[in-house]
Order: sequence, then structure tokens, then C-alpha cells
Amino acid sequence: MQSRTRRIWLCADDYGISPGVSTGIRELIARERLNATSVMVVAPHFDANQASALQALNSGKKRAALGLHVTLTAPFKPLTEAFAPMHQGAFPPLATLLRRTAARRLHMDLLVHEISAQLRRFLNVFGRAPDFVDGHQHVQLFPQIRDAFLKVTAEGAPDAWVRQCGRAARLRRLHDQKALTLDILSLGYRRKAKKLGIKVNRAFAGTYAFGRRAQFADLFPRFLSGLPDGGLVMCHPGFVDAELKAIDSLTDLREQEFAFFASDAFPEIMAAHSVELERPR
Repeated sequence: MQSRTRRIWLCADDYGISPGVSTGIRELIARERLNATSVMVVAPHFDANQASALQALNSGKKRAALGLHVTLTAPFKPLTEAFAPMHQGAFPPLATLLRRTAARRLHMDLLVHEISAQLRRFLNVFGRAPDFVDGHQHVQLFPQIRDAFLKVTAEGAPDAWVRQCGRAARLRRLHDQKALTLDILSLGYRRKAKKLGIKVNRAFAGTYAFGRRAQFADLFPRFLSGLPDGGLVMCHPGFVDAELKAIDSLTDLREQEFAFFASDAFPEIMAAHSVELERPR
């Protein structure tokens, strides 16, 4: 058991992806079970009403940091007309995007233009810059994309912090290939952010295999073990609806995560690990 209280960020990704997910995230924020969410402004179901409902939770008392969830993969569509590459009228699949970034085959000006457009939409619907900026499917860490991502953030939201996905030393396990890849990608990303004077979260946790056997309540304590002050745990709670099923494969596990965060077990585990949620400013 940890003796000193640590304060962390617990961030729900994908706000706006569907009405059910957005409703679930807002409910958890209202109950002070989350203290951050990142908004997918390109999602077809995100609109000014969804933004207003989220913004209202911070009236009087700020309950959650609100971030921009930069999205560059299918099935979502870009906000800019000239974006390339495209796949069936949408962003390319993740695997295609990875191959192109590894080969340095993306156009920097098109990336900057699209990420800037997503930031402008956030500014327009919320009336202010995001508190932080991250990326859907961790695209902010990829070669080329990270340069455009950090450039737009430094110029358009200079007070925002950005998400890095490197684990704390005590959390590093070599058998977790996905987390190990994120550790490696985050090394250069952190260096570039530092050169630009952009703040990052101290450590990251929350990745797991989205399979039928996953038991989120059993996984969550592992995310907390060794996580330092200022660390961030990524999560994906929400309610499943037809809109979500039409565009995303992560469905039932969202309701499992929601149920855990809404349960009495969540605060008990947080207390057992001497962890509290950071107070958004």
C-alpha cells in the first residue's frame, strides 16, 4: 500500500463518438469519478449540444479538464477537403496510416491543416482552447504526425499539455508489446515536446487487450501501481448504442468500464492505493 497520496488524471477518451458514450462520460464526471475527457470533434454525432452539456458540468466548479482528441483514422472523415491519403471517403485505416508514417510518406502541410481545423472546431464549440491535446489510437506519437501535432498545439493552444504514453519505470513489462511500443514512440515525442516548451503528463497507463476475456475491475489496480503524481490513466467508459456499433468495434467493454467507475469498488481501490483524482484548474 502506498503511504503518500498521489493525484492522477483519469481521462475518458472518445467524448462525442456517440450519444450513449457521451452520456456515460458526463454521468461519471458529474459523480466525480473522472476528471478529464478528450473530445472527438470529427465524430458524426458530436455537435454544439454535446459540447454545451459537457461544458455545463464545469459551471461554478470545474469538475473535468477538457481536451481535444485529434483523430486521423477511419471510419472518421477529415474536416479539410484536401486531406490525403483517403480511404473510401474517410481517413485511412490505422495500419495504413502506420505504414505511411514509417515510410515518411505523409504531407506535413496537409497534416498541419487538418489538425488545425480540428483545433479550430474545438475553439468554436467550447469558446476556449483545450486544457490538453491527445490523439485517437495514439496517432500523436507517430513519425511525421507528432511534428505536425506539436507544432499546431504550440501555436494554437500554448497553455495546453499533451499526452505522452510512456509508462512509469515500475510499470514497464516487456511482455506487453503494445505498451512497449508506446514507451518507445514516446521517447522522441517527449524530447520534441520539451524543445517546444509543451508540458506532458508524467506517466501513462490504461492499455489492455480489448478482448472478451478482459476484466476491467481486475486490471485497474495494476494501472495505479507505481503511477506517480501527475500520471494519467486512459479509459473508455460509456453506454452502447446503435450509433456506436455502426462506427466502432469497442462496445461492450465500454459498459464494463462504466459499471466499474460507477461502483463502490472504484473509490475503495483508489483509497487502497492512496490515489486521488487531480483537481482540474
